[in-house]
Amino acid sequence: MIPAPFDYHRPATLDEAIGLLARYGDQAKVLAGGMSLLPTLKLRLGSYAHLVDINRIPGLEYIKEDKGWLRIGAGTRQATLERSEAIKRFGILADAVPLIADPLVRNRGTIGGNIANGDPANDWPAIVIALGAELVAKGRGGERVIPASRFYKGLFVTDLKADEILTEVRIPAPAGQSGGAYRKLKRKTGDYAVVAVAVQLALGKGGAVERAGVALTNVGPTPTDAVAAAKFLAGKTLDDKTIAEASRLAAAAASPSGDRRGSSEYKREMARVLAGRALNAALERAARAN
Repeated sequence: MIPAPFDYHRPATLDEAIGLLARYGDQAKVLAGGMSLLPTLKLRLGSYAHLVDINRIPGLEYIKEDKGWLRIGAGTRQATLERSEAIKRFGILADAVPLIADPLVRNRGTIGGNIANGDPANDWPAIVIALGAELVAKGRGGERVIPASRFYKGLFVTDLKADEILTEVRIPAPAGQSGGAYRKLKRKTGDYAVVAVAVQLALGKGGAVERAGVALTNVGPTPTDAVAAAKFLAGKTLDDKTIAEASRLAAAAASPSGDRRGSSEYKREMARVLAGRALNAALERAARAN
C-alpha cells in the first residue's frame, strides 16, 4: 500500500525540530529510524500530515560513560550499540541488543525510536524500566528528566509532550555486585517477543538483594513493571524457593491477550519460566562481579 500524503521536514537543529512539532502538534510525527513508523504509514494504520526527520541533527548519536551513568544519545543505532564495548558491562544489554528484530532493522533503528514509540512489544521499554534508567526529553519548555518507570501511560502513549523529543537515555552504571539478564521467547528472527523478561539485581552484604528491577515485554498494553516481584526480592538472599516465588509474582503482573503467538495462559506461564531464567542468570552474573 501507499502512505497517505504528508509534508516532509528535515530540520538541521534540535530547536528547529522542536519548533516544527510545536507548530503542527498532533499532526506531526518524529521520524528517527522509521522501522515502526514507515510500515505503519504504508499499511495506513496511522497517518500524519507532517513527518519531522531528525536523522541529520548532530549530537544525537553517542555512547559514553560519565559520572556514574551510561549515557546513550537517542539517535544511536541499535547496530552501533551491538558493537559497543560499553554495553558488555551490562549483561542485560549484551543479551538484548542482538535479539532486537534482525540485522537490517538494527542498522537503521534507534534506541530513542524504540523507547519513544510506546509499543509494549518493543524490547527497550522493559529493559530501561528494569535498569532504573532516566529518559531525557527536550521541548519548548527546556529539558526534563523522566524516570523510565513513569514514562509509559497507555498503548502507544508516553509522557512525551507534543513538542518534546527524546534526546538521551541515562542508565546507572553497575556498582559492586550487580548483574542483569534479558530472556526472550520469539517464534523466529525478526519477530516480536511472545514474552520477554528483563531483570537487574544489585547485591549487598552476604549476597542479599539491595535493589531489584523486573519488567516484562509484550504482556500488556504497556511494558509491565513487576513491582511486587521486585519488592519481594529486596533484602532476600536468593535461592530456588525465592526465585520461584519472584517468578510467580512477575507472571502475575502480566495481562497478556491471546493471539497467534499463543493463548493468554501460555504467555503468562512463559513469563514465569523466563523470569526464573533471567533471575538465575542475573544472580550468577552479580555473584561474579567485582
